[in-house]
Amino acid sequence: MRGFEPIVWLSPTRRSDVVRVRRHTCECVPIIYELCHSGGLLFIRRTVRNAEGPSIHESERLITVRMEALWERLITGQAR
Repeated sequence: MRGFEPIVWLSPTRRSDVVRVRRHTCECVPIIYELCHSGGLLFIRRTVRNAEGPSIHESERLITVRMEALWERLITGQAR
């Protein structure tokens, strides 16, 4: 059995003022993932909610076909 594909989580950047959320996971759990579109590229935003407040990180920005494949692996448990 293969291991999980690691996602490198980076500090959020403000490359563009317009960020559109295309998909997201359930907000009823402490960790929320959002598939975001900005400046012609996609990225995943991870928000971890805890007692100290939310911690937000983002993946690298990729072209649509590559990021949608990574998003699919993330939500099926093959990446994290």
